[in-house]
Order: sequence, then structure tokens, then C-alpha cells
Amino acid sequence: MTQSQIESNGVGKYDEAMKLVGGYTGWAAGAGFIPVPGADIAALTAVQLKMLHSLSKLYDVPFQRNAVKSTVVSLLGSLAPAAAASVTGSLIKAIPVIGTAAGMIAMPGLSVAATYALGRVFARHFEQGGTFLTFDLSAKKQEFAAEVDAARARKPAVA
Repeated sequence: MTQSQIESNGVGKYDEAMKLVGGYTGWAAGAGFIPVPGADIAALTAVQLKMLHSLSKLYDVPFQRNAVKSTVVSLLGSLAPAAAASVTGSLIKAIPVIGTAAGMIAMPGLSVAATYALGRVFARHFEQGGTFLTFDLSAKKQEFAAEVDAARARKPAVA
């Protein structure tokens, strides 16, 4: 099944999965507004893990927290410029007043884009019968990066 067939076939669970992803992007944006450096990234990671847990339940895919967490960290780490901006956005919050404001402007957008992209990549993978064990990290890095770029360009309110 091609990507466009998965997204437009109206069969399967993809539409329901995208509703789940949309809900979690709101929580991801909220995590980006946390003014404490590092706490925002921890909260974002928790939101993304919970989203993947919800998607795994939707698709009846066994969830293994440690394996999933390392996959998420690897995917996010593959986005060197965006990841650096995310960490910088978090750390800049340590500068009183100005840093907090600047970080709170940068982080929510990055958080939403990364969460949305992560959800789409995994929903398509699960829709094709994949599991966390069959997720080919090296093959998905480029797809994930393209999804992040697309999400940042259109700033979706997500379905």
C-alpha cells in the first residue's frame, strides 16, 4: 500500500490514528510552554511515548517502553538542526525573562511538528502491519525528517 493509499482509503484505522495524533500535538505544544529548561523536553518525551502507546493499542501492537523510547530518541536525534534548536529553545529559557519568552515562542512549534511527524510515521507503519520490532529506523529517518519539514511549513492544526 502506498502512502497516499493509506491516507485516503478510508479503511483501516488511519483516520482514527490521526485524530489521536492531533490530540497529542496539543499536549506537545503545551509541553513546549513549560518555562523550566529540560522539563519541557522531558514532558514532550512523555507525551510522545503516550501517543505511541495509544497508537499501539489502537493497532493491537505490543508496546515496549524502553525499545520505543530509544527509537523516538534516535528519530529525534536524526534531525540535528531541529534537535539543536529544540535543546537551544529549552536551554535559553534559563535566561531570566527574555530567555523564557524566547524559548516559549520557539519550543511549541518544534514540539508540535516533531510529535505530528512521529505520529504519522508510526500510524502508516502500523497501518501496513508493522510493529515496533519491525520498525526499520534507518529507513524511516528520511520519512520522519520530511514529515517534520512539512509540518513546520504548514503549521497544521492537525486532523
